[in-house]
Amino acid sequence: MSKEVVLCVSNAYQKKYYLNENVNGLPQTIRDELKIMCVLYTEDVGGILELVFDEDGNLDFRTSCKENDFFYDEIGSVLKIKQYRNERRELLESIETYYRIVFLGEGLEEE
Repeated sequence: MSKEVVLCVSNAYQKKYYLNENVNGLPQTIRDELKIMCVLYTEDVGGILELVFDEDGNLDFRTSCKENDFFYDEIGSVLKIKQYRNERRELLESIETYYRIVFLGEGLEEE
């Protein structure tokens, strides 16, 4: 059974954003950047965007939409995620590093 952890979710249908309270240790500027990035995604593309850590601490973008949502831009979704992975690489990598150290205990080997 895989252990995945949701970092954040933006939902265009409910006009809501959720950030996992367990990551409140992230600097406020990073939490703000995440919110802006995710909300802009759902405003542009529609549907629901989830950022999820897999069991190894890799951050994965997951998207979904309601059945028969003709406003959801599937091609735009793929392009926007690719854009985020390129333009926000440093941000995303720092969040992965934070998660791996704080939650997975990596890099904390005893001397």
